[in-house]
Amino acid sequence: MPLSENEQRLLEQMERALYAEDPKWASAMRGAVRRSSSARRLLLGIAGVVLGLVLLLVGVAGQQVIVGIVGFLVMLAAFAYTVSSRRKPGPTGVVNRGGSVRPVTPNRRRRGSFMHRLEERWDRRRDER
Repeated sequence: MPLSENEQRLLEQMERALYAEDPKWASAMRGAVRRSSSARRLLLGIAGVVLGLVLLLVGVAGQQVIVGIVGFLVMLAAFAYTVSSRRKPGPTGVVNRGGSVRPVTPNRRRRGSFMHRLEERWDRRRDER
């Protein structure tokens, strides 16, 4: 039974209030939507693999090479679709206290390998004595 307009409006107000009150909960609920999307992706991938397998078997049984190749390609494409994700790239920087964004520089701290740093420490230690 569908909700009346008044009930829908009340429900939307309650949702907005919950999102404003608890952003962590809101992000968890958005994750639930993504999970259903990944489940749909998995089901489509499985169906594609099964379809490709059927085409491959029909091609082998009927000695039709083209049908077998098409079946194999369908299986391969379905598998690739299933294991790939449509995630957006992550953050490109770090937000400072002032609100500005500083770009992330990977391996910024590292000046050399682990052994090189140990050698530098050993040399400094010897120089201090």
